[in-house]
Amino acid sequence: MIRVLLADDQPLVRVGLAALLSAEDDIDVIAAASDGDEALRLALELIPDVACLDIRMPGRDGIEVAEQLCGPDADPRVPVLMLTTFDIDDYVFRALEAGVSGFLLKDSDPDEILRAVRHIADGHGTIDHTLTRRIVDEYVQRRRLQPVTATRATDTLTAREHDILLLLAQGMSNEQIAGELFVEVATVKSHLARLLPKLGVQSRLQAAVWAYQNRVVAVDDPPPPR
Repeated sequence: MIRVLLADDQPLVRVGLAALLSAEDDIDVIAAASDGDEALRLALELIPDVACLDIRMPGRDGIEVAEQLCGPDADPRVPVLMLTTFDIDDYVFRALEAGVSGFLLKDSDPDEILRAVRHIADGHGTIDHTLTRRIVDEYVQRRRLQPVTATRATDTLTAREHDILLLLAQGMSNEQIAGELFVEVATVKSHLARLLPKLGVQSRLQAAVWAYQNRVVAVDDPPPPR
């Protein structure tokens, strides 16, 4: 069972998400919080497999909670799926920097939300595919590039890791990357486990943003050759 913690200050949203998730045989909603302080307390007490957090909540907002749950100093680390009604704003960029595993709009298709929870519980990341390029493009424009750091980091990547980074930056899932490169999903996971530490990032989302931020890949770059 995938143990999920929900946090949203809107009762209707909490009830709706709980009903959606609880209807699945492999998902168990273990708790629901109405503000950030309660969400952090419950997360540290229950250690869910996935914490679904609203960005804007009373007390601590979702970003502050995420920094405690999935930042570099988090112990234990709880994967976070950020759900919000806001698409492009500073909250999104702060969420990426906090190390969240996923970001979706609240009006996403129910199947997409379920898929995101399962992917994150399985160690993957996810982001609303309609926002990937917009988020990354604006993020890059707002952040100072670090070409020296990028050169040193990419020099440590193998050819296969570099290919995977390019596909990851296009918003592809592990399954899609495996299909594109004609390898097993387990092989992609293995490469990712080595790739992320080389870049000094905590999640797939941070790796994708890092690739654009440091001009390793451009927004309109084609995928690597098969």
